[in-house]
Amino acid sequence: MNVTKTTIQNPILKGFNPDPSIIRVENDYYIATSTFEWFPGVQIHHSRDLVNWQLITRPLNRRTQLDMLGVPDSCGVWAPCLSYHEGVYYLVFSNVKSFDGVWKDTPNYLVTTQDIRGDWSEPIFLNASGFDGSLFHDDDGRKWYTSMLMDHRKGKFFGGIILQEYDPQAERLVGEVHYIFEGTELGCTEGPHIYKKDGYYYLLLAEGGTEYNHAMTIARAREITGPYALHPQNPLVTSKNNPNLELQKAGHGDLVQTQNGDWYGVFLVGRPLTTRGRCITGRETAIQKFTWDKGEWITLAQGGNEPEAEVDAPNLPSHPFEPEPVREDFEADVLNIHFQSLRLPISAEWASLQKRSGFLRLYGRESLASFHYQSLLARRVQHAHIEASTCVEFAPDTFQQMAGLVCYYNTSHYYYLYLSGDEAHQKYLNIIACDKFNTTELLETLVDVSNIERVYLKAVIQQADLQFYYAIEENNWIKIGGILDASILSDDYIQYHDGRYRPAFTGAFVGICCQDLTGNKKHADFDWFDYQEII
Repeated sequence: MNVTKTTIQNPILKGFNPDPSIIRVENDYYIATSTFEWFPGVQIHHSRDLVNWQLITRPLNRRTQLDMLGVPDSCGVWAPCLSYHEGVYYLVFSNVKSFDGVWKDTPNYLVTTQDIRGDWSEPIFLNASGFDGSLFHDDDGRKWYTSMLMDHRKGKFFGGIILQEYDPQAERLVGEVHYIFEGTELGCTEGPHIYKKDGYYYLLLAEGGTEYNHAMTIARAREITGPYALHPQNPLVTSKNNPNLELQKAGHGDLVQTQNGDWYGVFLVGRPLTTRGRCITGRETAIQKFTWDKGEWITLAQGGNEPEAEVDAPNLPSHPFEPEPVREDFEADVLNIHFQSLRLPISAEWASLQKRSGFLRLYGRESLASFHYQSLLARRVQHAHIEASTCVEFAPDTFQQMAGLVCYYNTSHYYYLYLSGDEAHQKYLNIIACDKFNTTELLETLVDVSNIERVYLKAVIQQADLQFYYAIEENNWIKIGGILDASILSDDYIQYHDGRYRPAFTGAFVGICCQDLTGNKKHADFDWFDYQEII
């Protein structure tokens, strides 16, 4: 039997894949992660060996399932919980509508399917009293929904963990709401998951906030409604006491047992560019091996409570996937799965692979500041050193029409190398930087490309340095503008940049976009898009 290599390299899901929820169905493992304002909603990765992972689907792919029109940055899909019971996959998720201020609007839903790669059901509303909902299937046939509770009174915010029964026939929560856990001194108690083992109900939690004090804690009780006693060696996993660890921000996770009886846990981490610095790859997913003997508390297999970058792999058959191609040439009938849009589905109305064979045509819509109708397609930045490039044909009639290559975090933080026009019908290249809501055109002298049909654009990110390039002949790259600070495309920069907290939970993206602020939907044609790690 061909067995996996002996170690797993963390993170297993690189680049903006937070809040992991893991299940095993026979020999297959699946992880669901948060997608926030990016559409389709919820990433699901697949593995058979816990070493190699492949993105296979995003189940929330219709507006009837997920309507995010107008949601603010870093709202939308939070903390999905994936579970499986008697041939049915269950997915619980929040569609957060607002979070910046005392009021938090967080409706929670459930969708189901019998084919994880197929269509999922229309959503069932659960409640809106908190977020990070989770569904537990007890061995007596009852189903229980648990989540954190929001309490706006006197700035408290976190009101503890609640539990309520879910009736699958009535498709709603029923019965008493049980208040089962108030949290620990770490605070910010969220992300609950329940497990049943050896006569105990175990409650796994995220605490400490999703930054450098983040942690996973665990408690247990004889009854599902409690009372829950804390693990005597909490927190179960954390990086908060060691700023030198490669994997920081460890917390918000889930547990799974292999078919051989081993226990593993997945949880979010960050890889800062400097000690406790900025993480442009966002919050990612890592894995650790655990020891969980009968009747005993679960512990990290290597001892202690700190995550390690290299982990012992389970004794399972190796199952690698084909390497991802560097280039998306837009020859297929569907887009590469790594592309996502903002807030709304990708449709032929604004992104067409059919209008011109071998090209992706984007019809210009609203600005990069819009929470509504953007024509932007992008993929995660998953590595500290990357190169992304594209070839675009665009004939703007006015300065209000733009198209090009964007390095994007949210509507107020991005860098944009773009083509546009002017009143004299000239076509030029420029760079826009948006930082802390301030938008600046960076080039004092515009690059005239009036007589050039095809223009090549490239972004190179090396740690915190971003350099743009352009070419009028393929691969004859010319620097444009100076070195820019890519680290502003991070949670860490945005959350506290003006003296107060702002929601920022995603990661850096790189992609292509087109705007037409006249409302006439001027189009741009993109021939290909490349993304590759620089070794």
